[in-house]
Amino acid sequence: MKAHVSSILLGVRDMDRAKRFYTEGLGWKIKNDYGVSVFFESDGASPVGFYGREGLADQVGTSPEGSGFSGLVLTYVVRSEARVDEIMAEAEKAGAAILKPAGALPWGGYGGTFADPDGYIWSLGYSARGTDQPYAE
Repeated sequence: MKAHVSSILLGVRDMDRAKRFYTEGLGWKIKNDYGVSVFFESDGASPVGFYGREGLADQVGTSPEGSGFSGLVLTYVVRSEARVDEIMAEAEKAGAAILKPAGALPWGGYGGTFADPDGYIWSLGYSARGTDQPYAE
């Protein structure tokens, strides 16, 4: 198996709320809306989509219940500290919970984290040191 993700599906409790957060709040564009699932335009990266939490859990053979840290963090690397700050502000305005405000990171970079309305954690980051970063934008 290769170190590759074909798509990322997030199980959400309220599809309409999730769509509003990502489209109106963060400016994502919907590529396909199948009702039971939604996929966003990915700009050539692994597609990100939503599926009803209970239906997705049933599909993969697990319980939809869960609490606390799942062990999964979605990262988003940008080209400036200012862009980190902009995205953090957009997310907060859209209803995200700020887990760690943007600031200097122990390893020398700059970043912050937020949780979307379903609790999925996004880690935003920037580093002037790396020139081969997996930039999202």
